[in-house]
Amino acid sequence: MNFLTQNYKGILLCLVISLPCYILGNIFEVIGGPVFAILAGMLITLFFKDKSDFQPGIQFTSKKVLQYAVILLGFGLNLNTIAQVGAQSLPIIVSTITASLVIAFVLFKFLNIPSKISILIGVGSSICGGSAIAATAPVIGAKDDEVAQAISVIFLFNVIAALIFPSLGQLIGLSNEGFALFAGTAVNDTSSVTAAASSWEGMTGASNVLNEATIVKLTRTLAIIPITLVLAFIRTKKEKNSSNAIDMKKIFPFFILWFIAASIVTTVSTSFLGLDNSIFSVFKTLSKFFIVMAMSAIGLNTNIVKLIKTGGKPIFMGFCCWIGITLISLLMQHLIGIF
Repeated sequence: MNFLTQNYKGILLCLVISLPCYILGNIFEVIGGPVFAILAGMLITLFFKDKSDFQPGIQFTSKKVLQYAVILLGFGLNLNTIAQVGAQSLPIIVSTITASLVIAFVLFKFLNIPSKISILIGVGSSICGGSAIAATAPVIGAKDDEVAQAISVIFLFNVIAALIFPSLGQLIGLSNEGFALFAGTAVNDTSSVTAAASSWEGMTGASNVLNEATIVKLTRTLAIIPITLVLAFIRTKKEKNSSNAIDMKKIFPFFILWFIAASIVTTVSTSFLGLDNSIFSVFKTLSKFFIVMAMSAIGLNTNIVKLIKTGGKPIFMGFCCWIGITLISLLMQHLIGIF
């Protein structure tokens, strides 16, 4: 009861904001519900100055609900299918992830971009957009305005990629298989991968590109596991070298273990017990909604004026990561001999 008394107002506010944003995200997939939710939260907070009664619930939503979203994301991953179909894309995935992280690190050093924003943009660009940022943020102790900054940057280049990649793919002569790999490795967020692949199918008459691109994208999602564990290790090492006491419960991403468990449950149930994958669709839907809900809370904790004023360097970093991933994805396909 004490939990509800403290948090229900903020949670309810986030829920009210999230419902129309989730619906809008389903209508305009190229933008996505999380972006609508962040924007709505930031606009509301401009006029909603005193949020003290709502703040505990908003904080719970932006932190804990975000972690629950990542856990539920695991129910969308059939590890057996990924191992069979996604293995071909592995060299490209590793190359694009490496390229994005290296570019982010170099620009962080040369442009003095805040380290946590740099990590979030690098990880979000290389792995899976908002989901990767959601998983990484609690591990590195990122603030809500830093998460909002990274999500905004990722969104910008997601939209551009979803709009221009199908035409670019045709221009350079990609095959259906080649475009599925390209969309799955060079577009950040799942909704934008879906939009780009669907557009390609509409332009070419292909029938299996969307499915293949989604599997490649889900294979990329698995990189959340090693990335978050490495970041947790680095943060632990830094804490040991400082005078701060180490709280492993706060640093170690225990929710990632539940994410892995959810993936294993899905894999065993569908690949070995013969259950239909559709039984897990409710969890995947709930994961998407929880991300939207968490983004509304992050928007409520973000100063949009400050975000715009400090946005130049992060946008440039996101642009460089995006261009790097795009070029590496195409180059690796060329070297492998796919196109």
